[in-house]
Amino acid sequence: TWGRHWSPASQLAAGRSLMRLESAEESKPPARLTSHYHHTTTTRPFQLARKTALRMSSVKHLVYAIIHFLREQSQIDTFTSDEQESLEVAIQCLETVFKINLEDTRLAVPSRLIEIFADSCHKNEILPLSDSLPEDLEKADQLKDEGNNHMKEDNYAAAVDCYTRAIELDPNNAVYYCNRAAAQSKLNNHSEAIKDCERAIAIDPKYSKAYGRMGLALTSMNKYQEAINSYQKALDLDPENDSYKSNLKIAEQKSRDMSSPTGTGLSFDMASLINNPAFISMAASLMQNPQVQQLMSGMMTNAIGGPAAGVGGLTDLSSLIHAGQQFAQQIQQQNPELIEQLRNHVRSRSFSGSTEEHS
Repeated sequence: TWGRHWSPASQLAAGRSLMRLESAEESKPPARLTSHYHHTTTTRPFQLARKTALRMSSVKHLVYAIIHFLREQSQIDTFTSDEQESLEVAIQCLETVFKINLEDTRLAVPSRLIEIFADSCHKNEILPLSDSLPEDLEKADQLKDEGNNHMKEDNYAAAVDCYTRAIELDPNNAVYYCNRAAAQSKLNNHSEAIKDCERAIAIDPKYSKAYGRMGLALTSMNKYQEAINSYQKALDLDPENDSYKSNLKIAEQKSRDMSSPTGTGLSFDMASLINNPAFISMAASLMQNPQVQQLMSGMMTNAIGGPAAGVGGLTDLSSLIHAGQQFAQQIQQQNPELIEQLRNHVRSRSFSGSTEEHS
């Protein structure tokens, strides 16, 4: 009804004005549409580049972890020379394609690849459930106990056999793998021990004893930093375990010794002992002892003139032992710290976890 009572001339003029207005609106680009288009065209490439960079960073971290895993596997003695060479070729190919150097520790991830895999398997429950029959499970447990008895009797090869048979009956029991790892370590099959520990961890990532025994095997192979990581993981799961604490300290000490200028791996500094004023004073006092002087003179005479007649050689040996005991007592009285250092050195030559009980 708009303009119904207008004259024909007024209606024609109004119609023309409306047409011009509509034409002008159509030719004018919408302000919001132009603004949105400009924002989209400028931000989309940036967002795409950022996502690509993040994806490539994750890929490099993953490839670095894979290379580290392959490097560990290539050092296991059970592989043939051809198999180790194949692993080396695979490592070199990955390093070349992804432009990664294993020495670039910035790409390292907090956990080893096998641990990440084990955690993922455990969380998603993708490990197959054991389909062993009840009687098989019972027999496997009996074999485990039999293996433990062999361990107590130092029959380590027989223990390995029992644990292996138990695993065949119940392949998803982490305890059997961990116990076999202990037996393998006793036989100095440390690479096999590490494999069994990894299998145990894949079944039960919270099994602290598997990490502890892996630490022992790695320490025996002089892989001290990896042993430290294993002990730390074991302590995270079992913070009050004194054996893990003690073995961690030993591994840390050996790691420091290996990185020292001498690189001997010994925790006792013989040079500092020889240069110790107290030691020099005691040694001088010992050499001034008439009994020691007589002993040394007799030994030199025998060395020049040939073997002593009768039991003189045994007498010299007995006197030497007696003089050594006196010297040790003198050191104990005058410098107990030095004796304690020697004792700590002897303790560090063995692992406190070697007598641990089995599950």
